[in-house]
Formats: sequence, C-alpha cells, structure tokens
Amino acid sequence: MKPSAKTPSPVDADARRAAKPVIVYPPDTLPRPDMDTYTKACETLEKINEVVVLPRNAMTFKVAAGNFFRIVCVDGPQVGDLNLWAGNNLSERFYSGKTRALHGTHLGTGDRLWSGFPYLRPMATITRDTLDWYGFDADGASVHDVIGTRCDPYTNCLLNGQEYHQCCHSNLTRALAAETGLPLDQAESHVHDVFNVFMCTGFTHDTHQYFMKASPVRPGDFLEFFAEIDLLGALSACPGGDCGAEHSSDAAAGYPLKVEIFRPDPETLAGWSSPVPSGYSRSHGI
Repeated sequence: MKPSAKTPSPVDADARRAAKPVIVYPPDTLPRPDMDTYTKACETLEKINEVVVLPRNAMTFKVAAGNFFRIVCVDGPQVGDLNLWAGNNLSERFYSGKTRALHGTHLGTGDRLWSGFPYLRPMATITRDTLDWYGFDADGASVHDVIGTRCDPYTNCLLNGQEYHQCCHSNLTRALAAETGLPLDQAESHVHDVFNVFMCTGFTHDTHQYFMKASPVRPGDFLEFFAEIDLLGALSACPGGDCGAEHSSDAAAGYPLKVEIFRPDPETLAGWSSPVPSGYSRSHGI
C-alpha cells in the first residue's frame, strides 16, 4: 500500500487520471492454439502415468510433447504450485510475468504457459478447466493465478523470524534436486515463480494488496494441459491447503493432488508440431 500523498495535486490532475488505458500486448497478433485439434485429440486419450503429490510436499513428472496432463483435486480442496522446464534444458522455464502480460492475471482454457528469454515459446496450453464457471467474484478474485510467486522460507523468516521447510519453494527445490541429482543450492536456482493452480486470488479494491481466499476446488475438479514441448514439471501441494486462512505453516488441512498423464491417438495431431524458440536474432542492435 502506498503512503499518503505529500505532493499537492497539479491543476490538471483529473485530466491526467482520465487518460485511456491501452492494452500493452493486444491479442490480435498473438499466435493462437488450434483448440479444435486439441479437443478432438482429447476424445482419444489413454492414461499412461500418474503421480500423487502428498500435502506439504512436491513431486516431479515428465510429459512428452503432444501428450496431455491433468492436475486433479483428489480428496479435498487443495492449491498446487506448478513449475515447468523444457524436458532437456533447465534454463528454459516457465515465465509467469510474460504469461501474465500476454493473457492476464488468471489463466483459463486457451491460454498458454510461456517460457522465458531467449526462448519465449508456449510450453503448454490449457485445454480444459472444470473451474471455468467461477469467473471473477465480487472481491475481484479468480482462480489459477500468475500474480503470486510461491510461499517460501525466506519471506516467512523475514516476517515471522522462524524457519519452515514445507513452503512450496522448498518443496519444489527438494523435488528438483531428487529428480536431477543436483545439490540443493543448484537445484534451488532453477525454481521459479509458479502457476498457482486452483488458488483463488486477487487484489483488494482499497489498498490493492494481493490476497487469497478459500479455493472453490472440490474432489474431481481438474485443470488440463497440452504439452507443446517435452516437459519436466514439479508440483507442490501448498501447505496452505485451500489457502483460505494462512500458508507457510502446518495449521491448514492439506490434501493430495494427482498429476495424470495422457497420450492421444497420434493421428488426431496430424500436422501439429512443437513450437520453435523465438526467431529474434539476439543481436540487441549490435
């Protein structure tokens, strides 16, 4: 929250505030996914693997390009923090900030999860969302956000002076270290801002502060993705449970999440290919 103003308003203050907003990245030229093809492919899905993520823990999973995966609510309302990397390159990872700028603060069907520079390509496309009925509520909240980061032990220590090791950041770090064999400190450097699956969040109308509220997710709900490239994922079952009270503690009830991986009939994806990295020359004007 910004402090009270100390500078007198100029005489043209109202006129300045009345400037019209301009969408920074108009969607007209943004490459759009072929949702009809993905929908047809979904009719042929065969489940080939699943991973269960226990409360206050994280697990990794792999998805081949052209396959689908779902994050599923199993036993009770639970928020998940998702990291994605290219399957063979940890330096290409999900870029929540650019995804937010391209699609908005909360993601839904047809939106894509983009990788960071210098790649800037879609890593996954959301193909189905059983919480799409929620929309935006009276508080300005919606589900599946890319505005929060992840609960972490550093901020918790800063605010509370205590160490807590089941924050999503730590969960993801341990999971990536176990998957890759990297030491914890090296694995930690690859953990990044997350896609908050099932989390219900917004900014307060008065102070514009980031807030969370109890997720509307219930057992059987899921968020489904199409893997645009080979993916390594890590999902943390947040210690905040449904995030209706607090996180970074063991106070909230926690429930497992499940990642289900599906293979479609290859013929349904005839003509599809993985997107290539950005065509920018990387000359930076030199």
